[in-house]
Amino acid sequence: MSRHGYGRDEEDGYGRPPRHTRPRTKDRPDFSDAEVARVIAVDRGRYTVLMDDESREVLTTKARQLGRKGVIVGDRVRVVGDTSGEEGTLGRIVEVLPRATVLRRTADDDDPYERPIVANADQLAIVTALADPPPRTGMIDRILVAAYDGGLEPLLVLTKADLASPQQLMAAYRGLDLRVVATEPDADLTELRDLLADRQTVFVGHSGVGKSTLVNALIPDAGRAIGHVNEVTGRGRHTSTSAVALPLPEPGGWVIDTPGVRSFGLSHVTTDSIIAAFPDLAEIVEDCPRGCRHDSSATDCALDAAVAAGRLAPERLESFRRMERSWTTPPSYDR
Repeated sequence: MSRHGYGRDEEDGYGRPPRHTRPRTKDRPDFSDAEVARVIAVDRGRYTVLMDDESREVLTTKARQLGRKGVIVGDRVRVVGDTSGEEGTLGRIVEVLPRATVLRRTADDDDPYERPIVANADQLAIVTALADPPPRTGMIDRILVAAYDGGLEPLLVLTKADLASPQQLMAAYRGLDLRVVATEPDADLTELRDLLADRQTVFVGHSGVGKSTLVNALIPDAGRAIGHVNEVTGRGRHTSTSAVALPLPEPGGWVIDTPGVRSFGLSHVTTDSIIAAFPDLAEIVEDCPRGCRHDSSATDCALDAAVAAGRLAPERLESFRRMERSWTTPPSYDR
């Protein structure tokens, strides 16, 4: 026995106590007085944050104690270190505050891992072109599902209305009471600006639908790169490579532009989470038999009975079930 009681002598080269005998403190650092900021951009392990007084942007890293906890655009965080925002300085994110909402997706419907995209947005603008490329209702429905699942209010923004009429697509979503705005190049965007004012709106859309063009029109100094649609494939080229939050001119609000998507996995979504977004449907399905899926194959579904009794509009039920089919059917790039 060592004279130090550790089983070996210091002369043996093992004089340090075993790791498990080292004293451990239960006290964790208190960052409650640290400055609060909003994450407005993420790029290769660096996080640009806007301090709460909006006087300066600060480049930061993520503190080691956060471990694998992700930090995404829209997060409200506590920051320590050098928060002057001067060139060459670096702050440190030490805490992520609770999120009010989270927009999530998965790589595909077989992927069990959720990928948070944006935090704390309260509105989701689904941007889709009416032509070049043509609208994909399957993609629209999937993004709608993600909005309802994440607690965001959806808004459908149709671009290139100079190339095709928006009436047919508008009619397809009338049963959901979904707000729809049609735009065309160089047109007045007052209606859209009013819907974005004082809101935190995340823009999501298929590549090539004119999302970045729209953002540049709303925020003239945004400088978002603009791509084009391949004439052979009809697909757009990705121009935005990461999400970024951009402040809107007066009366204010934020637009969070995201990279173009070609699929939107929904393996994390459940029927109950979508039903909860529709209070009238949620009340009706309380009368459903146990285990009812509420889809068109369900027997004795209370939603069908409500339509038969005139308590629920058939268009609303069809709109809900079209969304249900969109996340229970494997995604296709062409639908």
